[in-house]
Amino acid sequence: MASVFLWSLQLIINLGFSHSQCSLLNVDHEQFRTKYDTNHVTIPNDGTDVWEINPKYLKFENKVASGSYGDLYKGTYCSQEVAIKILKPERVNSDLQKEFAQEVYIMRKVRHKNVVQFIGACTKPPSLCIVTEFMYGGSVYDYLHKQRGVFTLPSLLKVAIDVSKGMDYLHQNNIIHRDLKAANLLMDENEVVKVADFGVARVKAQTGIMTAETGTYRWMAPEVIEHKPYDHKADVFSFGIVLWELLTGKIPYEYLTPLQAAVGVVQKGLRPTIPKNTEPKLAELLEKCWQQDPVLRPDFSEIIEILQQIAKVQVGDYRLANFYLCSGGSKGKSCRCS
Repeated sequence: MASVFLWSLQLIINLGFSHSQCSLLNVDHEQFRTKYDTNHVTIPNDGTDVWEINPKYLKFENKVASGSYGDLYKGTYCSQEVAIKILKPERVNSDLQKEFAQEVYIMRKVRHKNVVQFIGACTKPPSLCIVTEFMYGGSVYDYLHKQRGVFTLPSLLKVAIDVSKGMDYLHQNNIIHRDLKAANLLMDENEVVKVADFGVARVKAQTGIMTAETGTYRWMAPEVIEHKPYDHKADVFSFGIVLWELLTGKIPYEYLTPLQAAVGVVQKGLRPTIPKNTEPKLAELLEKCWQQDPVLRPDFSEIIEILQQIAKVQVGDYRLANFYLCSGGSKGKSCRCS
């Protein structure tokens, strides 16, 4: 199932932000903790950071998106442009509070150039919201489907490597995203891509195995669809579908309903059709990522190496082509390769 937050955070600010620019409230962690029983995830107070935001320092500008459970705004916090994801007070219940607490719990500890930057949160009802950096480039999904953009192979590889590095960092820290798709990948003004939306992300259990269906059917691994135990390799399957999105600019299984797609993936081994002109090593990587058996899927550290090798070959081929153009092939013509 899709995350309860059915919008993409299209946002990002200056990473030079400092909380000292504003006075912050000291969150009453014990009061916040009492809202959950001991079986639920809480937001611990380890005394190492300050992330509770005083709502009076938030200024809301235009609404970017709206979902069943909340709204996404572009705004400012201490004169910095930010994204503000706020829960609708009338929709807040114990389950949604737990989702909110889990997202804050994960995001407050995440620091990587390819993961959307958490700035702070308001944890005191009725103003439950999460504040992140603002992503000027919007989502990769919007680029592909609304702006009708097409990635060249070098650009596609750069996006894929950015995502892989962000996901490798998350997995190294025992975090499973569980809803990886183009709509949850955001671009900044320099076209650096970051992994976003941790509404259904989870810290991996000590056993390394998790259960319960979550995510979006068209990107979901078969073991997750079937409610079987799963681990970080479920994200690798979803990444394979994301790679296909980047290649084609299409929605996976667009001729099927999400449920039909899920049934096909599980019962018939259904996968998107890889375009015939796809770079062979890239096509091979897609097939590895969406193997039915999770054990056969590569880790993101291996995926990064494969993508970087493909990119290296592409750069070499480009330079070789220019060499031939500038030597005999462009004889009598002006060369612009230097």
